[in-house]
Amino acid sequence: MAESAVSQYEDQFSCPVCLDPLKEPVTIPCGHSYCMSCITDCWGQKEQGPPYRCPQCRESFSQRPLLKKNTLIAEMMETLQKTSLQTAAVECDVCTTEKNRAVKSCLQCLASFCQTHLQLHYESPAFMKHKLVQASRNIQENICLSHGRLLEIYCQEDHQCICYLCMIDSHNGHRLVSVDSEWTSKKSSALETMEDIEKVFTELICSLEKKHSEIKEQIRAQEKTEIDRAEKLHKHLDQELTELRKRQAEIEKLLNTDDQIQCLKSCQSVCVLPSFEDFPSFTQHTHLSFKDISISAFKEVLEDVCQQQTAKISREVSNVHVSESPKPESPNEFLHYFCQLQLDPNTAHLNLKLSEENRKASHSDEVQQYPDHPEQFDGYKHVLCREGLYSRCYWEVECSGDNWSVAVCYKGISRKGRSNDCRLGFNKESWRLSRYQQNVHFIHDKAQVSIPAVCSSRIGVYLDHRAGTLSFYSVSDTMTLLHRVQTTFTEPLYPAFGVSDGSSVRIIEQRRI
Repeated sequence: MAESAVSQYEDQFSCPVCLDPLKEPVTIPCGHSYCMSCITDCWGQKEQGPPYRCPQCRESFSQRPLLKKNTLIAEMMETLQKTSLQTAAVECDVCTTEKNRAVKSCLQCLASFCQTHLQLHYESPAFMKHKLVQASRNIQENICLSHGRLLEIYCQEDHQCICYLCMIDSHNGHRLVSVDSEWTSKKSSALETMEDIEKVFTELICSLEKKHSEIKEQIRAQEKTEIDRAEKLHKHLDQELTELRKRQAEIEKLLNTDDQIQCLKSCQSVCVLPSFEDFPSFTQHTHLSFKDISISAFKEVLEDVCQQQTAKISREVSNVHVSESPKPESPNEFLHYFCQLQLDPNTAHLNLKLSEENRKASHSDEVQQYPDHPEQFDGYKHVLCREGLYSRCYWEVECSGDNWSVAVCYKGISRKGRSNDCRLGFNKESWRLSRYQQNVHFIHDKAQVSIPAVCSSRIGVYLDHRAGTLSFYSVSDTMTLLHRVQTTFTEPLYPAFGVSDGSSVRIIEQRRI
């Protein structure tokens, strides 16, 4: 029942162009929603120019609408994905006939148990110290791929979970704590951050309310002052007008008399205008209005400051991972995050030949005629993709030969010379899965982890930038995890490749689900 409901909602939130669930959803002015990449590609075609049209209702727009991520739909899609993952029940590993639903998974036994078979963990002293967690299909991910032991230690320098043997082999001397301790610390840090943010916003709101009251009081005080001045001026003008009318009446009376002697005697005193004491001057400002007070300018400045600080807070919050994002499991789930990639000729070493619309890189003894460019690798036979990735992304590469590498790196990686700063995997700015002859290794910052033999020539890479996870898979009919990195990414990551000795790599175009 739950699965059918989820499926129904997923159908309602499908992109009209690719018919897949919306990825990075955007809503255009007519109200229809599309994947960011789908509507961008649609409007980016040569024949599609002004006016720009909605592919669904054909409403036209004289100017190309600005595309912004619809956060509400994005959150709904994420919730639907979590719900679909949760609806698949985990079965008990002990039940032999009818499989019951598991309620707990044991990190020591690496198995899941129903309520009946779980009782042994509560009753037997031998099992009471085992750690039980919510039933999960991903229980095997708690095991070290290199040593087959439980990941119960956290390396604070390399930002990853390791086992006891990893601590001895490659993390000796590092700052190490238990996974539980690091989890508690991260959770506490997140709570403290939320409290700090709440405190800052409360203080900001109080400050704005105080300024609001002060401005209102200032306006009222100024209003009272100006009204008092106007009333005083009005009173003086009334007095002057009354006196002038009195003189006017006396003058008219003299003009109508026939007594010339009396008229001449009174004329001098009547024609002299009365003098008035000084009164406040009044200057009329014909264009003065309270609308001239630039409240909108104040609002714009405040919003600008809030935007900058909010972005800063968001960057800090993104480094605190309180809960891990659900990981895709089946091949179809990975394809929901499939991204289109293209090699960047400006970065390619001169002994790399690019083909198939810059999706394939092959080693060549002949020097290629690429223009000289500051981003070009001139020491190691590397090439980067054009796209910088900063969300959940998945891509696949078909590898041939015995000397290739599939990697990601920051854009700032050095390109000139043959130092480790320029070599994928041998610095802090790159992560690399490589094959040399028959050996496969994962390399980061010169530290190497041996990987069991890779049977498939196709490598899948899954990146969850925000969660700080990078996973490499061997892709055939199933997905086999080769190595996973847990760290904190501070910049967008660029897919990168290394090819030597007659080998090649080819980026797979998006497959349909």
